[in-house]
Amino acid sequence: MSILQAIFLGIVQGLTEFLPVSSSGHLAILQNVFHIDTGSTVTFDVMLHVGTLLVVFLVYWKDICKLIVEALRMLADIFSNLKTLFSRNNTGEPKKYRRIIRTNYRKFVLLILVSTIPTGLMGYFGRKLIEDASGTLLVPGICLLITAVLLLLSDQVDNCWKIPKDVSWGEGVLVGIAQGFATLPGLSRSGSTIAACTFCGFERRFAVKYSFILSIPAILGAAVLELGDIASEGISASMMGNYLAGMAAAAVCGYFAIRTIGNLVKKRKMKYFAFYCIAIGILAIVGNFFL
Repeated sequence: MSILQAIFLGIVQGLTEFLPVSSSGHLAILQNVFHIDTGSTVTFDVMLHVGTLLVVFLVYWKDICKLIVEALRMLADIFSNLKTLFSRNNTGEPKKYRRIIRTNYRKFVLLILVSTIPTGLMGYFGRKLIEDASGTLLVPGICLLITAVLLLLSDQVDNCWKIPKDVSWGEGVLVGIAQGFATLPGLSRSGSTIAACTFCGFERRFAVKYSFILSIPAILGAAVLELGDIASEGISASMMGNYLAGMAAAAVCGYFAIRTIGNLVKKRKMKYFAFYCIAIGILAIVGNFFL
């Protein structure tokens, strides 16, 4: 894979990661159509996702800082409650415990954790399936059609008002499962999770924020799992340079994409992406039998 090919795939990743059209699906299709050999498909895909992950930190840094602070305060309250539990009480008065979940951001922290668990399990046990699915045009094509259906349905949902305090733990699990399925090429991660959020009644701006912040542990987890593969594959310095160039291109293009998607979701214009997914999905399925 040349540096120009890496940058090209990085641009595609950056534009399609945040727009609900499946970055993994586009990468799989382009790699198959143009016969681009990345040397290590999953590793390169993860590096491109890390590039777009940097964009999430840049755009949502205030929310991420608040989540980290509240997570640390929750841990402090938990230790304080444990200390109270095991301490002697000679006064006869009931022990006073700190309330752990008392703000929206604290509920947000735990919802991210609850959603991440099913995603992590599905991603870990389905790694081989994901690699195999990326080697054909048929699976991305079918999954793009499924993405289109999800986007069309999400535009029709009216009762979207929930903020973190209104979201149930079960709904958090459902969003995590949706993200887990979206590891398949062609199933848009942002499209699947935003659609799942709207189906559960999340306020649309919160659905977008939740979707992108939820990607952080998923992408970091995938990157950690691939560290061993990177070391064992012995990627050359020049190839790693190409990978880094692709990652940088993904970050730059991703910044412009993430700035537009919020308003599109709020205005219920996901259907335009659905039409695009239908067109690309059909072309991929047809191409699977003729290319």
